[in-house]
Amino acid sequence: MQFIMLMLVAASLGAIVVTVRKVLSGPRLSGGSAYLQALRLGGPLIGLLGAAWNVMMSNLAIANVGQQPPYHVLAPGVAEASFLFVLGLIAGVVAVICNWVVEARIDRAVLRP
Repeated sequence: MQFIMLMLVAASLGAIVVTVRKVLSGPRLSGGSAYLQALRLGGPLIGLLGAAWNVMMSNLAIANVGQQPPYHVLAPGVAEASFLFVLGLIAGVVAVICNWVVEARIDRAVLRP
């Protein structure tokens, strides 16, 4: 789970770096847009996949214990699953905003008189 969290944070930072490089690249319009478009959908899906995996592992552990543990025992797993999903949503939102910036820059460069 920590690897997925780290990758989502790195992907969000990568989207920001790609956007800054694209905006500062001058009249050149190539590179970076496909990454941002993939992260728009992929970020939330990877976060959801990590959260679902975490919940499934928690449920398997509960089934193997045999008795219902108290909620304060389950709370860290629920919090981790929620955090994974939120990180995925943040990565998607960052990618959407960065994609808007890049698309606006491309539109300005193409439609410039």
